[in-house]
Amino acid sequence: MMSILNLPLLIQDTAAIEGDMGMLWMLISGILVFFMQAGFFLVESGMTDSKNAVNIAMKNFLDIAVGSLAFWFIGYSLMYGADQGGGFFHWGGFAFSQGAADLFFQTVFAATAATIVSGAIAGRTKFTTYAVFSLILTAFIYPIAGGWEWNGGWLNNTDGIMPAEFIDFAGSSIVHSVGGWAALVAAWMVGPRIGKFLDGKPVEMHGHNQMYATLGVFILWLGWFGFNGGSQLAWGGDDATAASQVVLVTNLAAAAGALGALLLTWFKNGKPNLGMTLNGALGGLVSITAGCGNMSEVGAVLAGLIGGILVVFAIGFVEKTLKIDDAVGAISVHGICGAWGTLVIGLWGIDGDAGIGIFNGGGAAQLGAQAIGVIAYAVWAIVLSFVFLGIMKKIWGLRVSEKEEIDGLDWYEHGSIAYPGKRQREIEEE
Repeated sequence: MMSILNLPLLIQDTAAIEGDMGMLWMLISGILVFFMQAGFFLVESGMTDSKNAVNIAMKNFLDIAVGSLAFWFIGYSLMYGADQGGGFFHWGGFAFSQGAADLFFQTVFAATAATIVSGAIAGRTKFTTYAVFSLILTAFIYPIAGGWEWNGGWLNNTDGIMPAEFIDFAGSSIVHSVGGWAALVAAWMVGPRIGKFLDGKPVEMHGHNQMYATLGVFILWLGWFGFNGGSQLAWGGDDATAASQVVLVTNLAAAAGALGALLLTWFKNGKPNLGMTLNGALGGLVSITAGCGNMSEVGAVLAGLIGGILVVFAIGFVEKTLKIDDAVGAISVHGICGAWGTLVIGLWGIDGDAGIGIFNGGGAAQLGAQAIGVIAYAVWAIVLSFVFLGIMKKIWGLRVSEKEEIDGLDWYEHGSIAYPGKRQREIEEE
């Protein structure tokens, strides 16, 4: 018969097992997020011209390679190095000792923020420009702002200017809107692709492989289960239940976003549009990322549905009104839906069984906190991106020559072509 004296040892062993399971869950989730780089590559290359496929592949490889080293060397310390939060700029010295699983998981998040910019400026940007900006984003812009929330910074300081504690569970604003607003500045400063606007009106420029784009979105959808679910940062007992719920609402929001965009384009154009449907699914995923730990299943469906609809209108607004050429819709998917996914917590978010949004009895405090966070991340990303890209534009320029853009970045930037054939021979003869 089991002795009562063994009970504390059993409890201790259970806690150790749950700790090990939590570390394993973070590693598996991080691996899923790492694989999202493949998804971004397929989406970006599939939605753009084949003559730039190698360039896009190189940029996505660059993001994970440079991002891993830059975030390990400086970014992680800026984001998590201080023992206590509360400040605007966190720094407590180099911090390499908070756990390998955590460092790896946070690293792949940083790389995701950088790669959002890649698609928006595809087809006309110098590789050196992108390489330097990717380094700056992963080493400085993203980590400093991330500490405001995820290291107990000023956005969590309810004794200060915040009416309530800002909530961004997995990064609708911290990761996606930071990348989206950086993409907005980059696309505006680089300028549109040749032929994108005719007499001031946007011309649709078809991607070379919609099957690539579709497979890419499937990979991103899968990876998002690690992106959001892994942000629980633990597994076992109540944490396992919570992480499972996060994965569930993530899937529901993605499905609703896809259907929202599909039905809207079907109604507007008479036919359901694949590209918009794919971006609708991504918009639904971004829309639930901040609130995946604070949203009911019905709330997640509504958030994702509205996110998918927003993507359709936002892409049109960016092109037709702002006259900005975003090659893959990254500004709308990550910037606009990132802001929406953060704000929706203040509309119908929950904390346990209690409503914290204005539509379910929580009052306006949470919405106010979410709005402050949205504005703070937008201003930070836009201003810092403008400053750094402006410096680079003065030093060596942002854009390739007209001939290089017309012939394709693959050959001039990398000396190879994704699909060799007649065109390669023509370029070599020139």
